[in-house]
Amino acid sequence: MLAGCGDPDAKPEPGEQMQGGSTTVQRFDKDAFSMPSANLTPLRRMDFFVGNAFFRDNWHVAREGAHQNARVGLGPLFNTDACQSCHIKDGRGFPPVEGSNQPARSSLVRLSIPATGQIEQIERLGAIPEPTYGLQLQDRAIDGHAPEGRIHLRYQPHSITLADGERITLRKPLIDIRELGYGPLHPQTQMSLRVAPPMIGLGLLEAIREIDIEHNAVRQAQTDGPVRGQLNQVWDDLHQRTTIGRFGWKAGQPNLDQQNAHAFAGDMGLTTHLLPSDDCTEHQIACRKALQGGTPEVTDKIRAQVLFYTRTLGVPARRGVDEPQILAGKGIFHSVGCAACHRPSYVTGEHPAPELSEQRIFPYTDLLLHDLGEGLADHRSEFRADGRQWRTTPLWGLRLTATVSGHTQLLHDGRARSVLEAILWHGGEASQARDAVITMGQKHREALLKFLESL
Repeated sequence: MLAGCGDPDAKPEPGEQMQGGSTTVQRFDKDAFSMPSANLTPLRRMDFFVGNAFFRDNWHVAREGAHQNARVGLGPLFNTDACQSCHIKDGRGFPPVEGSNQPARSSLVRLSIPATGQIEQIERLGAIPEPTYGLQLQDRAIDGHAPEGRIHLRYQPHSITLADGERITLRKPLIDIRELGYGPLHPQTQMSLRVAPPMIGLGLLEAIREIDIEHNAVRQAQTDGPVRGQLNQVWDDLHQRTTIGRFGWKAGQPNLDQQNAHAFAGDMGLTTHLLPSDDCTEHQIACRKALQGGTPEVTDKIRAQVLFYTRTLGVPARRGVDEPQILAGKGIFHSVGCAACHRPSYVTGEHPAPELSEQRIFPYTDLLLHDLGEGLADHRSEFRADGRQWRTTPLWGLRLTATVSGHTQLLHDGRARSVLEAILWHGGEASQARDAVITMGQKHREALLKFLESL
């Protein structure tokens, strides 16, 4: 019997139900990911909803003679005209519909070319941009400008048979960029489809002490077994130095302010003082000459308001933490090695938003990079992350994904249609844990999935 299965004395950990500590929200409907941290004062809640307005509402095109208000300067090339158009209900995005010719609604394609010695560019950008289209394909444009291209997706299926005979069909996305607006792509272009991640608990992840993340890597290196997580070392635009990465699918951003600034620039073509240039390349002349909506278009005040909003989105409470099947599944989660990467809990350190400081939280991540095998590889490096490495995804909020987002398309590109499919895609350092799931009996597998779907 696997450890923890059917243990009559198994009990929840203290505070386990309150995944975000005192920030935890008691909301379980389609708005569950859009609530302010529960410990915000009424005045701070007002700040939260001001930031929410700038996160939610549309930005507009700058025009000659028009009043340059707080939401002007969209594009010329962009993916979306509002943050929440990708992070719908602050939840998880989804890939383009297979065979569709429509712009991707809540996903995008990262671009780069193989590195050939441009050390300084790699150190600051994380990858070498595709010469004409940059680091991200923008599939929409304002009037008078051509979109960079259209994302076409098809899936290559293959099946895995579990030990009890159940057959699971997995699907691998194949990307094709068509209707290119500015000439051909570089022949060695590397592409990676990414869906928008959920927004909950980001400030709490930012509040995890660097020493705790470093300790995760040290502990794994000193433990027998295949798990060997690595820190990504990324460029800090504000402080002009290299530091630990913790945000993004490959931990390519060091903090939320920079994550937001890069999203403003890449997703909406909006400038900030942190990134004073938009995403136009030197080959996109009309884009570079287009009218700006301000200098910068996103003022420091708006940037700070959006930052506060993204930091203080609350994490919903768990339910059923003391149910026998969920406790059994928790034991299986630990016994097969899932917790080696998906570290359950932390106590946060000091944070500029004091509500996030000294909170016992349960995000289920080590914030490290792991080799997850060839099946998930995008063959595209990002700073020190290679083409097979991905940051461990936080698991909190998994239970409400379908409720909030209307789907359960998981992993970085949405290929997995269920939690079980996501597990079966794990390879590399996670191969042993995946194989344990493949060979375990139905009762144990159902308990494991019940636990994961309770988070």
